[in-house]
Amino acid sequence: MLSIEFRKLLEALSQAGAEFIVVGGCAAVLQDGPISTFDLDIVHKRTPENIDRLVAVLASLDAHFYPDFARRKLPPRASDLAGRGHILLSTKLGRLDVLCELTGERGYAELLPHTTEISADTLHLRVLDLPTLARVKAEAGRPKDLLAVPIIIAAYEERRKRG
Repeated sequence: MLSIEFRKLLEALSQAGAEFIVVGGCAAVLQDGPISTFDLDIVHKRTPENIDRLVAVLASLDAHFYPDFARRKLPPRASDLAGRGHILLSTKLGRLDVLCELTGERGYAELLPHTTEISADTLHLRVLDLPTLARVKAEAGRPKDLLAVPIIIAAYEERRKRG
């Protein structure tokens, strides 16, 4: 189950009309994966219009780069969101990682065919499907990601059994 903060972050992004795919731990949680996560990870569509929507909603969330050892609270710019890297942010609703691409140079367009739509009340989200999420985490190779892979696969198998 998503935390209230993550739900509010997703609502703010959705209400702003931002086009994005939920990836990472929250993607697993939204698909009944028993995973803990400390940030919301998204891959966004890198069109000028969508980037403008993201910049506006991030400003309303007081988003700034994280970690911020100098405490300058620098907000992300459109040029940051148009790039290829990972933008790690702190917002008034919690941590948000805006990922331009996942491993293998997979951006929004490449990931879109591997998503599922999830609706909860008025919230409609595009979420990376569990098989692709497991593959991406395995490719990342970080210990925390490798530990999550069998949990994600088990969640997928359970969902498949239930139909």
